[in-house]
Amino acid sequence: MGRKIFEYFTNKEMRQYLMSTHFWGPVVTWGIPLAAIADTQKDAKLISGKMTLALILYSSAFMRFALRVKPRNLLLFACHFTNVNVQTIQGIRFLRYHYSEQNSA
Repeated sequence: MGRKIFEYFTNKEMRQYLMSTHFWGPVVTWGIPLAAIADTQKDAKLISGKMTLALILYSSAFMRFALRVKPRNLLLFACHFTNVNVQTIQGIRFLRYHYSEQNSA
């Protein structure tokens, strides 16, 4: 079994995939949702509503792109899907902090 796994990761197609922008683009882009996940533990007063909205729209557009490009880039889709969800959570935190009854008084 170990040999099969080794052969899978060392075959020509896998090496080409691992050395392509189709792989490294999404890997690097994972920094955005990972930073957003880390930010969920910070105070809500630090959240920028405009930037949160911009990131939701940006990731929504790239989710569509990831499915439309040939071949489909599911790694990129997963990255932006995660980002849309985390940014939505951040947006809810922003709205609660700035517009809830408790904080207005």
